[in-house]
Amino acid sequence: MTDVFKGSFTQQESIPEEGIAAAVEVMRSGRLHRYNLVGDEVGETGLLEREFAAYTGARYALAVASGGYAMATALRAVGVRPGQKVLTNAFTLAPVPGAIASVGAVPVFVGVTEDLVIDLDDLEAKSDQADILMLSHMRGHLCDMERLMEICDRAGITVLEDCAHTMGAAWKGRASGRWGKVGCYSTQTYKHMNSGEGGFLVTDDDEIAARATMLSGSYMLYGRNGTVPPEEIFADVKYETPNVSGRMDHLRAAILRPQLARLDSQCAAWNARYRKVEEGLRGTPGLRLVERPEEERFVGSSIQFLLLDWDETAVGEVVARCLRRGVELKWFGGAEPVGFTSRYDSWRYAPSEPMPKSDRILKSILDMRLPLTFSLEDCALIARIIRAEVGAVWQGAQA
Repeated sequence: MTDVFKGSFTQQESIPEEGIAAAVEVMRSGRLHRYNLVGDEVGETGLLEREFAAYTGARYALAVASGGYAMATALRAVGVRPGQKVLTNAFTLAPVPGAIASVGAVPVFVGVTEDLVIDLDDLEAKSDQADILMLSHMRGHLCDMERLMEICDRAGITVLEDCAHTMGAAWKGRASGRWGKVGCYSTQTYKHMNSGEGGFLVTDDDEIAARATMLSGSYMLYGRNGTVPPEEIFADVKYETPNVSGRMDHLRAAILRPQLARLDSQCAAWNARYRKVEEGLRGTPGLRLVERPEEERFVGSSIQFLLLDWDETAVGEVVARCLRRGVELKWFGGAEPVGFTSRYDSWRYAPSEPMPKSDRILKSILDMRLPLTFSLEDCALIARIIRAEVGAVWQGAQA
């Protein structure tokens, strides 16, 4: 009998009971706005900012409406202007070039390697084209951050990190988001903490933190934030910085605080599932796994593998066959964007020169979520299904 997986790839775990209780208390108070505080009360949002700053080791953390908002705010806070070029990954999701375009800047795409990280040779070759890099740690893959920073420091490039897929991850023990000038994180439902929508911006820079706080819509209430630069930093910033409101509220902060407290154990649970699928797929003919370097502490909330140089029809057949058996794979090689999958050549607001080396890799990438609602037995079954269907199509193509 052919096995079929019957789980849901979009079903997340429930919010912790402590978060539900705290959210109910916020709702009963009626004071959901982050600045609706009484006396010296810090509030859920301010407390979350302090806790997230402590978790990442950053001086400042700002809780905002989404990861995309965090990126656009970071770009504005470091002074990016309309028409300015900003380097970013060719392999990423649409909110990254979208954030760049939203401030009127122009994305310049950098290639991807078979390890699904930014191509550092291509970055070095393009380092004279821009002085900002919005680095996307796409699908949780961290490049050699020491070499990247050497390239960028030498070229005078300011690094901003998109850590939507790497909250809890690190390179050589240094947290994702703490290598560049600013780290940006997401708490959208499919990320490592779930508030539906939401995000963070972290930095050690006083002026960037002050500008980001004003941009987020603090009015003159910035002193009530959880982590606040010195008052004198705001002296000019508060008059020069537009209000582009994107605050997080107490309700979402209340939901997130218990999740942050258990984030490390959640990351370990994702990695156990990742390793189970990886183990089941290893050695499948025609399938290339992405080997994780020892220097990387990753979070395996999704897994990717490559069908390098396969015919597009054959890749599509693998996706269809797996879906018939209940396994949902997302393909980054389709000519048209589907769901959240799209490529640099889909973003017509950000035209690019052809990138044939990256195109070869992008056309081979299959991606799969690993929600914590899956058991290890589920993950083993999913791997068996993928292995069988990839093998069947591979054998057919070799016949």
